[in-house]
Amino acid sequence: MKVLSLNCGSSSLRWGLFDVSEERELASGAVEEAHDPASAWDQARPILEALSPEAVGHRVVHGGERFTAAARIDDDVLRAIEAQVPLAPVHNPRCLLGIQEARRIFPDLPHAAVFDTAFHQSLPPEAYLYALPYEYHQRDRIRRYGFHGTSHRHAAERAARLLDKAANAFTGIICHLGNGCSIAAVERGRSVDTSMGMTPLEGLMMGTRSGDVDPAVVLELAARPELGAERVVAMLNEESGLLGVSGVSSDLRKVEAEAASGHERARLAIDLFAHRVRRGIGGALAVLGSADAVVFTGGIGECGAAMRERIAGRLGGLGMELDTVANSKCIGGEGRISTPGSPVALFVIPACEEWQIARETAATLGKQAGVKKRAR
Repeated sequence: MKVLSLNCGSSSLRWGLFDVSEERELASGAVEEAHDPASAWDQARPILEALSPEAVGHRVVHGGERFTAAARIDDDVLRAIEAQVPLAPVHNPRCLLGIQEARRIFPDLPHAAVFDTAFHQSLPPEAYLYALPYEYHQRDRIRRYGFHGTSHRHAAERAARLLDKAANAFTGIICHLGNGCSIAAVERGRSVDTSMGMTPLEGLMMGTRSGDVDPAVVLELAARPELGAERVVAMLNEESGLLGVSGVSSDLRKVEAEAASGHERARLAIDLFAHRVRRGIGGALAVLGSADAVVFTGGIGECGAAMRERIAGRLGGLGMELDTVANSKCIGGEGRISTPGSPVALFVIPACEEWQIARETAATLGKQAGVKKRAR
C-alpha cells in the first residue's frame, strides 16, 4: 500500500510517500519556515499532485481523550479535531487546513488522522491528572495529554529492535529534542509518563517555549497592565526557551556558535537546556525504576553531539555511561553512543514521523499490518 504522509507542523510542511508493504520510502520533501500555511500549500501542491498514493495519512497534534489510536477521517472525526483547537491553537488549525487541502487534491482516496496524543493515552491517572479540584477534570477534561507520540512510539519500537527485544518488552526513556522537546517514560512498550501536559507548553525548555514555569510567575506577569493574559501566553509560546534566554535564536546551532565566541547569555541558555533535560531523564527513571535504554531523537537529539554530551555525560551515576568518541561520530544517523559495559544503553535514533504516520495509516485502513522494519 502506498501511503502519503503529511506532517503539518508549526513552521513547516513535510511529506513522504511510502510503500508500506515493501517498507520503502518512494519520495519525500518539505517546505521549511512555513509561517504562512496557505503559502506552504501553494508551494507543495504541484509536487503532491504528481504523486500517486493509495491513501493519505495526516499528523494531528491534539486528539484529546477521544482518540487512543489513528482514525479514518470523516465529518465526525473532523469535528472532534476542531473541538481540540483550544488545547492546540497553533497546531490543530494547521492540521485541519492540511486535511482540507489534501482532500481537495485526493478526493477519492481514504484519509486517516494519526494523533500525537494517542500514544500517551496509556498514562495512568497519577501521571495525567493535575492536583487541582477534581471537578475540573471531570467537567472540563483538564489533564495532561502529552505530545510527540508518533516520534516516541517509533523511537521506542526501534530501540527494542536494536536490543533484540519485542516492542512490548522494552522499558526506556525517549528524549525528543528539537524546536519542541519532550521526554516519555515507556514501560513494556507503553507510555506511562511524559513531560508535556494539557498543551505542548509544559515540560522541558524548548526553542521558543518556556516549558515549566511557576504558575505564580504567570499570574504575576499577566496582572501587569502592559502585558495581560493574551500577551503572556504569546510570550511563553513564541518568545521564551532558547530564544528568550539567549537573545540570539531558537536554533541551538546558532546559540552554540555565539556561546563559543563568548556570548554569556547564549552559554547560559545551553546550560539551562541541558539541565532541564537531565532533570527530566532522572524523573523518568524514578517513575520506571529501571531502563533498558535512553534514546535521543529529534533534530537536536540526532545532530547535537555537544548537547548530548552535556546531558548524558553527567548521568553515569544513573547507569548511563557515555562513549564520547562514539557520540562525537554520530551526527544525523543511528548509533549506540554508550560504552560497551554501560548498564543502560544510550542510542541516537533519527525521528521518522512520516514513516510512522504511514504505518499507522495503513494499519488503520485495514490494508497492511505487522510491519516490522523501518523504511529506508
